[in-house]
Amino acid sequence: MQFSDYVVYADESGDHSLTSINPQNPVFVLAFCIFEKNAYISHAVPSVQRLKFDFWGCDCVVLHSHDIRKATGEFNILLNPDTRGRFTDRLHRLMADMPVTIIAAVIDKQRHVARYSEPSNPYDIALAFCMERLQRWLQEKAQADRLTHVIVERRGRTEDATLELSFLRIKDGQGVHGGPMPNLAIRFMDKKHNSTGLQVADLVAHPIGRHVINPAQPNRAYDLIEPKMRRSSAGRISGYGLKIFP
Repeated sequence: MQFSDYVVYADESGDHSLTSINPQNPVFVLAFCIFEKNAYISHAVPSVQRLKFDFWGCDCVVLHSHDIRKATGEFNILLNPDTRGRFTDRLHRLMADMPVTIIAAVIDKQRHVARYSEPSNPYDIALAFCMERLQRWLQEKAQADRLTHVIVERRGRTEDATLELSFLRIKDGQGVHGGPMPNLAIRFMDKKHNSTGLQVADLVAHPIGRHVINPAQPNRAYDLIEPKMRRSSAGRISGYGLKIFP
């Protein structure tokens, strides 16, 4: 099968445990970041690399939302208020200019457990929602007859095997509503590979979760992400670029 013009990077925020739910962060978020390959090569990767060289002098640093917020590890430079201000402004501009289309699913774990006597794994539910919406988006772009790779970060042998099995099951048409998706393939990538796409997906997932938890709270990161979310022909995001369940 011929390769498509697009590549997808996926990352999550929160955990998918249903036994110990944090009331301050009761959601699981899965975000798909879709890049047109030429734009990814010519714009996304160079812009992230320039950011790293400007603030660290090298491109060894892996952008990670949690470490940025907490100013830990390589991001201890952000303990300096002036550096944090400059970095935040630069990162916001980088994300505002990022050539990406976003599809995300948010599972409210508390409501999920309350509604269903045997609740399904939040990751499986979110993955099905994202894959089905990705497939519809590829159909709209006349790319559904070409192979599109979904790239996820490697976690561990057991976790990766479980995720791959869920992906293949949904791909074969056993998802929530979707039929077979033979044009989708999953690939695992180590964090050490320093993938720009995976880092963008990491930066996207957390703000989406915070927005769903408290839409009234100021959320500059989400404000920058929202225009990039998949929309219906009428401009609707809900159910298209953002699926909240239940």
